[in-house]
Amino acid sequence: MDDHTRWLITAARDKAYDGAFVYGVRSTRIYCRPSCPSRRPRRNQVTFFAAPAAARRAGFRPCRRCRPDSYSDEDPRIARLERVCRYIEHNPDTTPTLAVLAAHVGVSPSYLQRSFKAALGITPRQYAETRRLDRFRQEVENGATVTRALYGAGFGSTSRLYEKARSQLGMTPATYRKGGLGAHIRYTTASCPLGRLLVAATEAGVCAVSLGDEDTDLAEALRAQYPRASISRDDQALRAWLDSIVAHLAGELQQLDLPLDILATAFQRRVWATLRKIPYGETRTYSEMAHALGSPAAARAVGRACATNPVSLLIPCHRAVRADGSLGGYRWGVERKRSLLQNERELRSSASQARTRRPGR
Repeated sequence: MDDHTRWLITAARDKAYDGAFVYGVRSTRIYCRPSCPSRRPRRNQVTFFAAPAAARRAGFRPCRRCRPDSYSDEDPRIARLERVCRYIEHNPDTTPTLAVLAAHVGVSPSYLQRSFKAALGITPRQYAETRRLDRFRQEVENGATVTRALYGAGFGSTSRLYEKARSQLGMTPATYRKGGLGAHIRYTTASCPLGRLLVAATEAGVCAVSLGDEDTDLAEALRAQYPRASISRDDQALRAWLDSIVAHLAGELQQLDLPLDILATAFQRRVWATLRKIPYGETRTYSEMAHALGSPAAARAVGRACATNPVSLLIPCHRAVRADGSLGGYRWGVERKRSLLQNERELRSSASQARTRRPGR
């Protein structure tokens, strides 16, 4: 999750993300939960931390109003899983077996497997693979060659890296090395019922779909998301894909199946695949999606995966709602989410009524 997404969640005081991160206020040196009811500081005064312990190490103290430490630090189960994650990260050259990890925290291998997957949505082995790919990305972005980054991240051979790269990097390592740092991204914009729509793509597929009020703001956000890429406007090249998305919003094309070029963890990809299975005009709760993934306790993780979706509409994260039926947050504004869902329901109902009125039925 990037800081822009964290800020949107913080500004919305979304309780679904309590425990996912904390934010610190530089002027007061206090850190809080995302849902803290205190007055929101200015964005330039806020810094984000993955956990309360990281905020404390940076010299911040916990808020007395929202008590951010009480969420995770007092839960021994979460502390145990954090120890497993740290052990994996501190042994980058090998993938510790489930038995070794279980012995490290004093539980049985089967219990560790169940609890880890329930909380994070992936197994310890998948977590280790994701962290290894993260190290590869970081090495490449710091200027290392693919070969150097490969061994620096702990991959024993090129075949192991390429085996994982296609499904999790979204492109081959060589393409990531060249494209991630200097990719050519084309974009176009258009008017739609939700305001302004931006579609951006690499040669491999769509890498961003965003909604807003002004083209300039959307283009600036795209450049911030891909600061090392070459970005240019090309209305003609993306016309067909843009028209498909506009037709989708009009109800003329219920299923979108455009090529994508996006980066994701193993768990994010599973969540996004589940989102794409939700029928047009319907919704699923974060909890229902977590159950469908076989990780009933991972509802919050599902919510976080929805929030980091870079291609809205193509991956319909607007169809995910809270357990009580309320809409929750949405990167492009809750009103847009409400309009999207209402429009889909109305269009689906109209199509159904039209079918029942056909002659011979």
